[in-house]
Amino acid sequence: MTGRAWEDLAVIASLRRQRATAPRQSGLTMIIDTGLGLRATEDVLEVAGEFIDLWKFSFGTSVFLKREVLRQKIALINRHGIMTCPGGTLFEAAILQHHCRVYMDCAVETGFTAVEISDGTIDLPAHRRQRVIECARDVDLVVVSEVGKKDPKAQPPLADLAQQALRDLDDGAQWVIVEGRESGKGVGVYDDAGLVAGGAFDIFESTMGPRVQRLIWEAPLKSQQAALVERFGVNVGLGNIAPTDVLALEALRAGLRFETLKPIADGLAASGDWIPAQLEPSPDAVPAGLTHV
Repeated sequence: MTGRAWEDLAVIASLRRQRATAPRQSGLTMIIDTGLGLRATEDVLEVAGEFIDLWKFSFGTSVFLKREVLRQKIALINRHGIMTCPGGTLFEAAILQHHCRVYMDCAVETGFTAVEISDGTIDLPAHRRQRVIECARDVDLVVVSEVGKKDPKAQPPLADLAQQALRDLDDGAQWVIVEGRESGKGVGVYDDAGLVAGGAFDIFESTMGPRVQRLIWEAPLKSQQAALVERFGVNVGLGNIAPTDVLALEALRAGLRFETLKPIADGLAASGDWIPAQLEPSPDAVPAGLTHV
């Protein structure tokens, strides 16, 4: 990571080196945009654009923007090499009335580079789901599918979601989102309090094997993000991240939040590599390059 402040800072340097760089095949960060203007979008891109992989226009909010404003915004994001996606709810609303090609052609014409295929609210039989993925690929859109239902009272078994994720990948999806909604409670792998259900990660990992790296876990709560980083490592795919929280998430990935620094400190103390009572060496003993930022 050449040219960054604090580049070789102590124990986190190795984690920063492990972090995948764009274009990432794993460890994606998906943000949810519910209405940023052009100037706010520019600010987010300037500060954190290189850490964003998928920019989702959530809740179908893109339908309320003037066409030219929407195109300008999408073009701005696309220039940064970030995938742009209109979100799954808009797809579900469109497919109720239109052929999938109508929706895909509109997405391409507007400038989107990816689409989310989901059935969080509607029912979409397996054969139609497969056909819609093909429909998107036919016009060169990146397919990001989603598994899971939004209704807390109608949650499928997690094993079924893992199997559906595998089928979607086999059918041509590049990544699969695991439903978590914006609340992170009572859906997907989370219980009503937002905690990860016991054994949930084991189910996905045992079912999907190494392809679990193709998942983007919706994880709006910091505790959920920390649990996922602890289980799957710095390059776990995370979604439903607020645009202003992207750098905070990178800090979490790199061991710069309590949730991820504490295990590092405890491990170093246990191995004897960190002795709290031991005095620091004299300045002359500090390795070159570590006395300034």
